[in-house]
Amino acid sequence: MLKNYFKIAIAVLRRRKFFTFISLFGISFTLTILMVATAFIDKIINDDYPDKKRDRSLYINKIEQDGKESMNSSSVSYYFLDHYVRSMKTPVKLAVSSNYSTTNTYVNNHKIDINFKYTNADYWDILEYKFLEGKAISSQQIDNAERVTVISEDIKRAYFGEQAGPVVGKYLEADNVKYRVCGVVKNIPITAYMLYADIYLPYTVSKINLKDDKSYLGEFSGIILAKTKADVPKMQKEFDLIIPKLPMPSKEFNVIHSHADSYLDAYVRSGNEKKSGMTYAIIALSLFALFVMLLPTLNLVNINITRIMERSSEIGVRKAFGASSQTLVYQFIIENLILTFLGGIIGIVLSLIAMYFINDAKFIANLELRLNFTVLLYALFICVFFGLFSGVYPAWRMSKLNVVTALKA
Repeated sequence: MLKNYFKIAIAVLRRRKFFTFISLFGISFTLTILMVATAFIDKIINDDYPDKKRDRSLYINKIEQDGKESMNSSSVSYYFLDHYVRSMKTPVKLAVSSNYSTTNTYVNNHKIDINFKYTNADYWDILEYKFLEGKAISSQQIDNAERVTVISEDIKRAYFGEQAGPVVGKYLEADNVKYRVCGVVKNIPITAYMLYADIYLPYTVSKINLKDDKSYLGEFSGIILAKTKADVPKMQKEFDLIIPKLPMPSKEFNVIHSHADSYLDAYVRSGNEKKSGMTYAIIALSLFALFVMLLPTLNLVNINITRIMERSSEIGVRKAFGASSQTLVYQFIIENLILTFLGGIIGIVLSLIAMYFINDAKFIANLELRLNFTVLLYALFICVFFGLFSGVYPAWRMSKLNVVTALKA
């Protein structure tokens, strides 16, 4: 039976090539957009390099000071992390790093933009960067404020040349300061904004005296690591108890908000206590998916209704010879699923091509989109959605056709 439905579906598709093209284009183009977007989101959520201890970690990157007439919100300060978060009992380590900042340098009269961030020693213990050369900045080098740096493989190529051999021990100049390279790490995408940088420096070489700044707001973020996964809720509760006890920085503020979040919650946290960043993200993604899927679905419904009207005489003959409405509905839905899966195959091919060009063009630094099982699973779901949703109403219309009226058409 399914074999016959498949033959009929192919014959119908070949009969009206223009309608078939419009249908397949709408399905494949929509699927391509959704698959590329899904691959991007999957890369952000599921790619755990270099953050492989994510299940034992909580992330602190926002703090908000609220008052009746004013509100300040930003990343946290080094003082807040070092003075208050470090006093916690549950975490076994505290990684401290600044937001990345941009400077530039010149090599052979060629300008190179460099994104740099400052780190402490625990940063290199909690995060597991893949070292292509050398090793991490040591706690002794940080304590001694040595001008050393860990660089990315991209900066190695840009600064030292494509054919450069080992560069550990060589010097790189950034912001008019020379730093000795102690390690080279595999690139991470800029979308991992809490971890991304081109070069990593000891926080002790910062031009700002961090320990004299007593404010809570600053340019840093922290990662606290629990001994076991089971200790994470306890660690989160301990952090939550610290915040209400913080001294108010001035009389204009009466409450302070900050959170130790899971990776995803921290990634989308907006700093707005009235609505979480996760809420904004879900709403934005839902509206995007609804908009992208609704228009081609309605278009497919209209095309399917037109196809049904053209086949009314065929439907009348089949009804006259005893075909039930249920059989006709089943046949049409199977035909529509075949159409959507053909569009899905084209969409997958177009997605692979789009991801190749996005990766090759390097629109987003170090971002490598890929088609994996998760993305393919979403693609399958979308195909089924298109096939069923766009086929049910036209099939119902078809089942209601009067035999006499259909034969007269």
